[in-house]
Amino acid sequence: MRRFVTRVLVVLALAETGWLLYPAVRARLLGIEDTPAVRGQRLAATLGCFACHGPGGGGGTPNPGSEEKEVPAFTERTQMMYVKSPDDLRESILDGAPKRRREDPEYRAKMEAAALRMPAYRSFVDARGVEDLVTYLRAASDQVLPDEADAARGAELATELGCLACHGPLGAGGVANPGSLKGYVPGFWGADFAELVRDEDELHAWIAEGKIERISKHPVGSRFFERQAIKMPAYGRFVAEADLGALMAWVRWIHAGAWRPLAR
Repeated sequence: MRRFVTRVLVVLALAETGWLLYPAVRARLLGIEDTPAVRGQRLAATLGCFACHGPGGGGGTPNPGSEEKEVPAFTERTQMMYVKSPDDLRESILDGAPKRRREDPEYRAKMEAAALRMPAYRSFVDARGVEDLVTYLRAASDQVLPDEADAARGAELATELGCLACHGPLGAGGVANPGSLKGYVPGFWGADFAELVRDEDELHAWIAEGKIERISKHPVGSRFFERQAIKMPAYGRFVAEADLGALMAWVRWIHAGAWRPLAR
């Protein structure tokens, strides 16, 4: 009997080890969420966009000969200086600039004077890739903002606190998190959020305390919760209760999805 119990424990230990060490196995068994913005971010990296637009699209790459002296960023609404609509973004991706600008002799002269020029990716991306890039760029640019006051204040706080550095552009998720159950920091867009946040109390606990008891004390969930490399901070120590409410309103606004048409 003792030998049988030992064998069972060994099998269970091996199974748990495999589950913990092989994200590919978990990916087959779990519903891994993959949003258009995250796909667009990965595609941007594959296409070499961050080589010119800076790490994470934050800009800063010198561009001698240009008026701005550097390549523009994707973030902090910088896009608004160069593109006026999602169609402008599509044309910029496919042909290097919106048609209205390509047909402007003054603009062409400025581009020819610069050391670095926006490439035309028409031959390198398909239709889905273009839409994923547009969604990512719109989400990353801070152009998609809520009308409701509390949610708008929450968006400002989220930027100040660096929430999107882990939760992805506009909370789309996808940032790698070794040791976590699914291998990435969850976003606010879809099923992952619904699994992790069942009510307002849990949403408040995640933001204020960085955890919820349903997971932190679960016999299996707690193992991943403790092992994951990136852990949710407890912001209740740093922001007032009213600001916690604003962050909750912003997260709820994202999850509701009314903004989605604005990001395409």
